[in-house]
Amino acid sequence: MDKVFKIPFTTGLRRMFYLVTPNETSFATTDDVPLIVEEATPYFFVFIGLELCLSVIKQDKRYRMNDAITSVAAGVFSRLPVVVLQSITLAAYCWVYDNWRIAQLPWDSAWTWCLCFLGQDLGYYWFHRFAHEVNFMWAAHQVHHSSEDYNFSTALRQSILQVYTSWVFYLPMALCIPPSVFLIHAELNLIYQFWIHTQYVPYLGPLEYIINTPSAHRVHHGRNPYCIDKNYAGTLIIWDRIFGTYEAESEEVVYGLTHALGTFDPLNVQFGFLQYMVNLFRNYSKWTHKLASLFCGPGWSPGKPRMGDPADIPQVESPPVKYDTRVPTWLGLYVLVHFILINYGYLLLMANKKILSHTHLLMFLGFLGLSLSCFGQLFDRKKFGVLLEAARCTLFLLADIVLSYTGFYSLESTSNILQVLRILFVTSLMIWMRNYNDVFGKKEEVEKKK
Repeated sequence: MDKVFKIPFTTGLRRMFYLVTPNETSFATTDDVPLIVEEATPYFFVFIGLELCLSVIKQDKRYRMNDAITSVAAGVFSRLPVVVLQSITLAAYCWVYDNWRIAQLPWDSAWTWCLCFLGQDLGYYWFHRFAHEVNFMWAAHQVHHSSEDYNFSTALRQSILQVYTSWVFYLPMALCIPPSVFLIHAELNLIYQFWIHTQYVPYLGPLEYIINTPSAHRVHHGRNPYCIDKNYAGTLIIWDRIFGTYEAESEEVVYGLTHALGTFDPLNVQFGFLQYMVNLFRNYSKWTHKLASLFCGPGWSPGKPRMGDPADIPQVESPPVKYDTRVPTWLGLYVLVHFILINYGYLLLMANKKILSHTHLLMFLGFLGLSLSCFGQLFDRKKFGVLLEAARCTLFLLADIVLSYTGFYSLESTSNILQVLRILFVTSLMIWMRNYNDVFGKKEEVEKKK
């Protein structure tokens, strides 16, 4: 337990709900701030496991393997830049604080802590609102809304690009609040939003007037017309009530984008809308239209209001229809096993990134990205995905030979693990060479499931 949970269990649990005190979460420098998100990772999977068990017991089908794996894969994608790049949010904040601050509030003051709590949450509200109302920002944020399920795994479906549009909203605090105080609240605000991604917590009465809750956030993720562009809160729902964007949960919420992506490929989930937006920009002949396609809302088109015409929002189906595909049971288990291995490899990469060369880091990141995309294409039943998966298995075995001869494995004793992996990937390659025609030999239509 100690190796999995790096901090006392109750401390980590309290962090998930922002139930911490200024004394225990105030630090002199950013180097002293603990890795809050990394330390919260085991709690994410405990919560997901418990919710999954509850879903199985209730037989309500709120988890689908293909959608949940896509969500977690998108979350892994979103964290890959931090392996090789410094956080642009923290770097920009520190630069403004070092060069432009007009005051220096004490880092160990409870007043500074509380002021930053409010300021960071207000900054998040306005970032989040702009991310829905400005198309080039929506191109990143839509990743989080692309799941047609709503469960704890959905919380992990994050964008690899979003951090490059959000950092500017927190810079006003850098005029007086120390970076270490900002960093701790940025991390706590992020992990707080995990627990509100569930359908099992009902309306919470008076708390709905103060904090962001599962009920309020369910509305935010809905594609019902009454849900669109509502409830942008991070931790405190008061901002939505003040600025007129609050909407209470009423009719049953149907989740996902108004126009579904229709894929489980996390690479397509991350960049599909961006490609669509770029094509839209190129197709417009007038520069006013080109600029509007970037800075107006996602629903805009020539002759429409800045945020689009509400009448254009599709009505939800009754019962709702989700994009889904049926694959053989053994293929689902195959993807699950390899997906667990890839996530284990990602955790090892994060733990050892400081001792790896830049070349090895890029190699491992490329293999991670390729693997996650392969799994999505297999769930999409794409024949190219099968060929890509066979190539991935081959690539692993070739890379293993190269790394063995270059002495890379001398860093630590990994012989037993490597033997298991070699057997697994050789077996996997043989599976695809043998079963390709059996699995995807016949043309089958994507099945729409209720």
